[in-house]
Amino acid sequence: MAIREIVLDTETTGLDPVTGDRIVEIGCVELVNSLPTGQTFHVYIDPERDVPQEAFRVHGLSREFLAGKPKFAEIAQGFIDFIGSDRLVIHNAEFDIKFINAEFAKCGLSPIKMDRVLDTLLIARRKHPGSPNNLDALCSRYRIDNTRRTKHGALLDSEILAEVYLELTGGRQTSLGLAAAAVEVRPRVVDIVRVSVIREIPLGPLHDETEIVAHRELVLAMGDKALWSAYL
Repeated sequence: MAIREIVLDTETTGLDPVTGDRIVEIGCVELVNSLPTGQTFHVYIDPERDVPQEAFRVHGLSREFLAGKPKFAEIAQGFIDFIGSDRLVIHNAEFDIKFINAEFAKCGLSPIKMDRVLDTLLIARRKHPGSPNNLDALCSRYRIDNTRRTKHGALLDSEILAEVYLELTGGRQTSLGLAAAAVEVRPRVVDIVRVSVIREIPLGPLHDETEIVAHRELVLAMGDKALWSAYL
């Protein structure tokens, strides 16, 4: 059975919809069985207000550029149709969902519930505690090329996050270099094709020497009967 997920990102006029900030861009990338299908949803949105300089410096979307773009109410149904009822994969999901739900509320639409959302920031924090876990830092850790990312952009960030998500969840390693499913998707129809997946540059160790020494000391403190002792 094919599993469909939507990697999603937004750009906004600021940090809080309660104070009047609005969405200016939405980008989505479809995954089926953890692999991109090539199906995307991308739209710029007229926020019906100004774009503060602080926000412009982040994403480069000016009020002049956004003027004349569709308003959120005009793209809401297309967005809903694209994401369907499938799981949403978002980095720092609380931020994006509060903005989407604020826009939905203005349109009289039901909110997105957090139980269908997977937050990659939480996964990264559990996997790499104490390390930077923003998108750029994760790209550096997993050797993902993000040189195109001179400014934030919803679709580009979703494409990059899709690669990061695979690394965080072991999606690439699962195939063990043998095979993985690639998909060609028409509306709700999935054709599975087998392709080889080979990492061009092997990942380096994810733990530094300090962490390795600390783990060894912890295992030794458990005594000779500890199961971990067999692996030292």
